Amino acid sequence: MKPEALIEFRKNAEELEIVGSGAWTAANAGRLDALIGAESRHDRSRVKVDMSGVREFDTYGAWFLERLLRDTEEIESQPAFGLPDRFRGLFEKVHETNRRRPSKRKGGKGLIGGLEGVGRSVEGAANETLRYLDVVGAVVIDCIDVILVRRRPRLASFTHQLDRVGVKSVPIIVLLTLLIGAIIAQQAVFYFRRFGAEDYVVDLVGVLVLRELGVLIVAILVAGRCGSSYTAELGSMKMNEEIDALRTMGRGPIEVLVLPRVAALVFALPLLTFIGSIAALYGGGAVAWLYAGMEPGFFIARLREAVSISDFAVGMIKSPFMALVIGIIACAEGLKVKGSAESLGAQTTASVVKSIFSVIVMDGVFAIFFSSIGM
Repeated sequence: MKPEALIEFRKNAEELEIVGSGAWTAANAGRLDALIGAESRHDRSRVKVDMSGVREFDTYGAWFLERLLRDTEEIESQPAFGLPDRFRGLFEKVHETNRRRPSKRKGGKGLIGGLEGVGRSVEGAANETLRYLDVVGAVVIDCIDVILVRRRPRLASFTHQLDRVGVKSVPIIVLLTLLIGAIIAQQAVFYFRRFGAEDYVVDLVGVLVLRELGVLIVAILVAGRCGSSYTAELGSMKMNEEIDALRTMGRGPIEVLVLPRVAALVFALPLLTFIGSIAALYGGGAVAWLYAGMEPGFFIARLREAVSISDFAVGMIKSPFMALVIGIIACAEGLKVKGSAESLGAQTTASVVKSIFSVIVMDGVFAIFFSSIGM
């Protein structure tokens, strides 16, 4: 049995007549696509459309008709094309979709182009900041709900994240901070020896590690290790529509996914900072003993004189704020992932870069603040 024609192209001297018939449905999508592709060979300067013979019509058919006629200016005066009344509403909805063509921005040259680039960068930074503040606000609201006992805290998820972020990060934190403390002490011994001031190695290592480098190195390591993991996990959930499933079940992604991760970071980073600082001091002491001949007892006594409790407090005060920034950025970037592996990789990279940049900027701001108040 010969299949229905679906589309006929009747060419005469004055115009091209397109006649539709049969079932314009998903079942005939392949044939419609081939026939409409073949139609591109015809001259479409003047077109007449007759869809009165169409018996079945669905969204596939509406889109094929729209594709067939979208570039034909003359059809705007006859939007129904003889289409049966029961199909007109569907086609008009499709016809109204995505009619606006993207505007082409003309890039300026010279000074104007540079100013335009700066303006777009500022606008993008402002939008990013607003998105992060939106996540912060949602986290704060959920925290208040938990504190007021209106919701049950997700202790199992928090404990799991704390194990991942805290316990499993200890080996790499100890190893790297130990090496960094040893390198700082080795270089200090090498230069201070020229002036006969090797004792000041203890001052340098103690103050630098407790105030600045201890918390900064630990925060950077956590941003690279845990922040990227958070972004990849949430992004993968977004791609697999698991977050949409959570919303369907009446559970918000901030409450279920973001809050336990951020809380675990805020709780774990001060402890990791303390462990990393002790490891760095131990590495510095070992190198001072081997290179400069300082006994451990002398190193500890000198360290007590060189540093104060405020030096230790400065580093510890910074850590929860850095943890909050890392967690918010990592989770927000994960929630921005679209439906492709390329988007997941881009957002994971952006998460690490933005987290490290924000941590370093925050460290500088804290340094200026504590200096201004005499700490």
